[in-house]
Amino acid sequence: MPPCSASVRTSHERHARRLGGANQRVRVLIGRLALALALSTAVAGHAQELEPRAYSASPAGTNFAIVSYAHASGDVLFDPSLEVTDAQARIDTLMAGYVRTFGLLGRSASLGALLPYVQGSLSGALSGAPTRVYRSGFGDARLRLALNMLGGPALTPEEFATREATTTLGASLSVVAPTGQYGSSRLINIGSNRWAFKPELGLSHPIGNWFVEATAGVWLFTDNTDFFGGNTRSQDPLAAYQLHAGYTFRPGLWIAADATYYTGGETSVNGTGRQDLQENSRYGLTLSIPFNARWSAKLAWATGLTTRIGGNFQTAFLALQYRWFDAAPGR
Repeated sequence: MPPCSASVRTSHERHARRLGGANQRVRVLIGRLALALALSTAVAGHAQELEPRAYSASPAGTNFAIVSYAHASGDVLFDPSLEVTDAQARIDTLMAGYVRTFGLLGRSASLGALLPYVQGSLSGALSGAPTRVYRSGFGDARLRLALNMLGGPALTPEEFATREATTTLGASLSVVAPTGQYGSSRLINIGSNRWAFKPELGLSHPIGNWFVEATAGVWLFTDNTDFFGGNTRSQDPLAAYQLHAGYTFRPGLWIAADATYYTGGETSVNGTGRQDLQENSRYGLTLSIPFNARWSAKLAWATGLTTRIGGNFQTAFLALQYRWFDAAPGR
């Protein structure tokens, strides 16, 4: 009898170890999934945008070539039940873009394109075990069409130079296309393998040399039907609001205080929610400096004010912009 009891006990111990190992693998997979979703959200960074003067008017036929660099680093916060602790991200993004203004139905309009290259790393502890992830590659391309519906008629450069600043109301549609680096065999990717759309309204009001602006929009996402392991990843709409107040020293030279609040955007895999509803806010400063009639720079800094779930980052941003006008007929 004793040998039989010892054999049964040994069998039970092996079974418990197998169960414990399986449970540990499940916890690690859930933690890695949480880290993957956090990194993809951080790389995309859609809601964390703080962009003053997004609806400021320019003469029709103006072209802008833009090169920019952004650095973001900080903590990533999760639901405590996921057993992910001490998560931190560091993301560097180099972007190249082009914007052109034109007249549409007698109103000032613009169309812009942006292509990012991203290097991102995320580290954290999964059930006490250190984990680190690094990715680099091209991110998802972005297009934006904007139209000033009130206070922004299409003007030539000569007409624009003598205009008086007025209240403007604009609308825009941003589209993020699934062009970024992506592989369904990898849990963590730079690209999101889905489309994203953001309709938005923006209001700008001048008060002497001062200006105040407010925008309201919502990100809408299609499903990623080729998520890791043949799964489907979905995301709820993500509402985003911005408020800016600034002072213009002279044309092209201005400073603005910025704030944003975004809420929603819970993700799910195969219909199972990940308990990552966002309800976060950020604030920062933006400075625009003209060098001459063609060249200018923009510097920005921002940090988190309140963070429920997601990235609580400090960000630094530098952009160089070159501007030129279409040649007038006969020149």
